[in-house]
Amino acid sequence: MSASQTLKLGLIGDNIARSKSPLLHRLAGAQNRVTVQYDRLIPKDMGEDFDTVFDACATRGYRGINVTYPYKERAAKKVAIADPLVCAIGAVNTVLFEADGPKGHNTDYTGFISGYRGVRGDQAPGVACLIGTGGVGRALAFGLVALGVSEIRLVDRDHEKAQGLARDLRAAPDAPQVVVYTDAVAAASGVTGILNGTPVGMVGYGGTPLPREAMAGADWVFDAVYTPVDTQFLQDAAAEGLKIISGYELFFFQGVHAWAHFSGLPLDEARLRADLLDQGEAA
Repeated sequence: MSASQTLKLGLIGDNIARSKSPLLHRLAGAQNRVTVQYDRLIPKDMGEDFDTVFDACATRGYRGINVTYPYKERAAKKVAIADPLVCAIGAVNTVLFEADGPKGHNTDYTGFISGYRGVRGDQAPGVACLIGTGGVGRALAFGLVALGVSEIRLVDRDHEKAQGLARDLRAAPDAPQVVVYTDAVAAASGVTGILNGTPVGMVGYGGTPLPREAMAGADWVFDAVYTPVDTQFLQDAAAEGLKIISGYELFFFQGVHAWAHFSGLPLDEARLRADLLDQGEAA
């Protein structure tokens, strides 16, 4: 698209009242003199189910939408996906409404890789414990493979879901060792990195997915939650001296990459980050 246009976007999800995505995309638009309308689309508040809200987006004039918890895997079944990697992930968080139908992308995957490298550079993840194997968890797992993880330990209350992800990871090129655990504390023993891919810790889902004492001996942690940024999980990790990769980094880069899909317009990432901080959105 070109400057001086209006771009209509949205976010489908539950518990998204405090999402910062509307601000990020409005600021991205401002850099390019594009007016952005970015709506929060909460099915239960709209009196509609997910399928109805999703299907109506094209006719309601949306160029694209982001999809968040708990709909990413459902969205993947409703779109055409060109990238074999995104097909393997089986979840999408970015959808474009094209003339020939909706197209799906996953910027959680690319966003996690960018956020990880921004903190740990070229260091390999080592042995990683991933708690949560839903939509974002699947993106994190394939991101770990791309980063050169040596072993992934998967934990989920839904054992079949974890086993399904394990099968998909083992089929990937350069697949690491993959082990499924039922207990997060046991899975975290002796690992290099610990990742929270669940909503536990976000506003409305209090608590932490792992007790502090189970973090001892790890090197780094990542939390997919970013509302709040300073979750109990990350506070405990900091107290144990672990390197922190905040969910804010995933939020930032998945948004930057989604903007590229939505608009095709450039971004000054440093300016965007500063503008977000200036408005208190990282606090």
